[in-house]
Amino acid sequence: MKNESVLNALEAAERSFEQAPQNVEDGLDVDEAELVQLRRACRLLAAASRLLDDGYYTVVIESSFVAIERTIQFRLIHDGAMDAAEVISSHRRLYQRGAEIGLYDDAFGERLAALWNQNRTKTYYRLGIATESQAQAMHELATDVHQDLVNASQVRHECLC
Repeated sequence: MKNESVLNALEAAERSFEQAPQNVEDGLDVDEAELVQLRRACRLLAAASRLLDDGYYTVVIESSFVAIERTIQFRLIHDGAMDAAEVISSHRRLYQRGAEIGLYDDAFGERLAALWNQNRTKTYYRLGIATESQAQAMHELATDVHQDLVNASQVRHECLC
């Protein structure tokens, strides 16, 4: 990259992640890893709701999938089925782990994985164009999954939704 402005922006971005945290996002300044995941899911749902109204359907679909996954990860850590430092890089594996500890049955986990595999990638990489109805359905699914898994936890009062 030869553009000096872009190079300066890259350097500024690199430095910003090296600095001590200041002016952190409200609500996410918690010590417990499970609560970080929970509250990230809350923020993703809130952002998706706003973006849905503005017609940013692709981002709503992406945010909804991520909110579902952050909520599942919250419960895995909360229920002691996952170490906070563990990283599950496979979306299918994350959905399977949720089923393994009984957050939902195997069939539901498989349907979530299939929905992600067949539609998220297609929408994200513009092999298909996101629609309002898809975005609304995904946001509703993410909200319902989030509420169900959070309400069944012992820390539902920590939810920011």
